[in-house]
Amino acid sequence: MDTYLHYVHAELGSWLIQMKKKPSLFGKITHGVQGKINSWIPEKVHRAITVAIENMVKAVITGSSWIRPKPKKDLDLKERETKIRKRIKWYRNTASVEGAVTGAGGILLGFADFPAFLTIKMKMLFDIAALYGFDTKDYKERLFLLYVFQLCFSSQQRRNDLVGLIENWDEFQETLPADFSQFDWKTFQLDYRDYIDLAKLAQLIPIVGAGVGAIANYKLTEQLGKVAMNAFRLRVLK
Repeated sequence: MDTYLHYVHAELGSWLIQMKKKPSLFGKITHGVQGKINSWIPEKVHRAITVAIENMVKAVITGSSWIRPKPKKDLDLKERETKIRKRIKWYRNTASVEGAVTGAGGILLGFADFPAFLTIKMKMLFDIAALYGFDTKDYKERLFLLYVFQLCFSSQQRRNDLVGLIENWDEFQETLPADFSQFDWKTFQLDYRDYIDLAKLAQLIPIVGAGVGAIANYKLTEQLGKVAMNAFRLRVLK
């Protein structure tokens, strides 16, 4: 085993430990409070938000697939990941600028940040998939990206469940729904919304929101890139 492969296995092992660790007391309390707040929200509001996020993500997934990069087949792992890190850096910086611009505008532009930032993150996942050699024309590969996204932006308790699906993707994909409409969109939007609410709330404050938006988008994009790399490593190293 070469030096780089040793490094990858060590980093992947460390990441898996983080994904599988038990939820902290603070995490349990936070998750419980968010769950309680969500229970107070009328079901029709949840349905409206779920449909809005479902349609938004579907539009991004479909749009990205039209311009999807071709899967890279003739690269070794080190070459792939060198290119991937460069792509993550580019998307991270782009997201940071976008967050600063929308954050500076307060509430109105803050709302515009949601679809723009979502598009950046999803497009980055498509690029990472292609650089690892996977063709996102395949519907199941696009569903894999949604699970990676959900793994990144969810509570530790949910991560404990989701990382097992990622580890056993070959078997799990045989049980996937026939189309996107059967995907669990409500859980998807609740996980994502609960995770980023605290990180992004201050972005709605004019002027101050510029700095918050830039930092939050920078860190969240970098975090998603790291999660995606390790999720794909679980598959390519098999």
